[in-house]
Amino acid sequence: MSEPPRSRTVAMVVLVAALGYFVDIYNLILFGVVRKASLAGIGVPADQIRDTGIFLLNAQMVGMLLGGVLWGVIADKKGRLAVLFASIITYSIANIANGMVHEVWQYAAMRFVAGVGLAGELGAGVTLVVEVMRRESRGWGTAIVATVGICGGVVGSLVGGGNDWRTAYFIGGGLGLALLVLRIGVAESGMFRGLDDRKVRRGDFLGLFRRKDRAIRYLAVCVVGIPIWYAVGILITLSPELGAAMGVTPVPRAADAFMWCYGGLAIGDLGSGLLSQFLRSRRRALAVFLVLTSLALVMYFTLGRQSQGMFYLSCGVLGVSIGYWAVFVTSASEQFGTNLRGTAATTAPNFVRGATVPVTLAYQQLVRPLGLVGAAAAVGAACLALAFLALTRLEETFAKDLDYVEE
Repeated sequence: MSEPPRSRTVAMVVLVAALGYFVDIYNLILFGVVRKASLAGIGVPADQIRDTGIFLLNAQMVGMLLGGVLWGVIADKKGRLAVLFASIITYSIANIANGMVHEVWQYAAMRFVAGVGLAGELGAGVTLVVEVMRRESRGWGTAIVATVGICGGVVGSLVGGGNDWRTAYFIGGGLGLALLVLRIGVAESGMFRGLDDRKVRRGDFLGLFRRKDRAIRYLAVCVVGIPIWYAVGILITLSPELGAAMGVTPVPRAADAFMWCYGGLAIGDLGSGLLSQFLRSRRRALAVFLVLTSLALVMYFTLGRQSQGMFYLSCGVLGVSIGYWAVFVTSASEQFGTNLRGTAATTAPNFVRGATVPVTLAYQQLVRPLGLVGAAAAVGAACLALAFLALTRLEETFAKDLDYVEE
């Protein structure tokens, strides 16, 4: 059994994970904020900006899919800290390079590399937090990480909306490199160090699927999170196009939609984390927020079309409702043993983010028969239905003892 860490060590781990996620989210949503300005800046014709933007978003998400597996395996083989250092260097340099692109292929390549780097931050950070905190209180730690991290989306919206797009990328890369200094001296998880005394396979991604019950748990936890990135990837990223199609005037700005959404997300992430602690249940907290997401979608497509102000308000309410990311990632990390925990906690959120690719492809296929708004609503309904079904297959993990291994 690992020794309980001191409170100062725990506080440092939570601080480093929270600030790392802050920079992660800043860089993750920045493309959505500067999408139109950056593509116009490198000469993409106005009638091709939407489809080119979706292509670049998908390049980033494919990078996150592959990066999730890469960093997850490294987290369980080499340690949580190894990922926290390597991933932040990767995405910081890639985002600085993003500010130097002049061609679409260069942009796509750098969004892919940035996606690979961004994939490691949250899973490794949350895994480290849940392994160093006491079982009854670790939900508080992950709620703090998610809430502080989501504020990076608000800052990214303000910086991206108020500065030249190249400058915004340079700022994001610089923040990441500056954060490296703070990570020096952070202690590795005692549970991970304890694996040295156990003869067990570490970081075996396919091991998540070798047993039926384990595979169902893993797939279920991934599917529960899909509505979050459906909302961000379609409803917020494409808010100018969707707002115009709903007759909103003046047409909404993506930067403002992101700011409202991520402001709501910060509230929602704190609220979902507190609710899971109050209810002493991850599953019931997730259920409450999935219901809230359903209601928020109705508001977005009905009340949101009344005016620009109401549209932005609906983006804020939507952000609150999809703010169960903290509980989702905590649950993902708690579902599995120490030798697979880093792999599961790192790949699950990135598979959710990567699900943006099939979700946006489905959206594009439905645009012709249903229109921009109808396609978005249909895809949202399908994502929510799958999430509710997946929730029934998750184990309750509140206060679960995590010091064990998967055979």
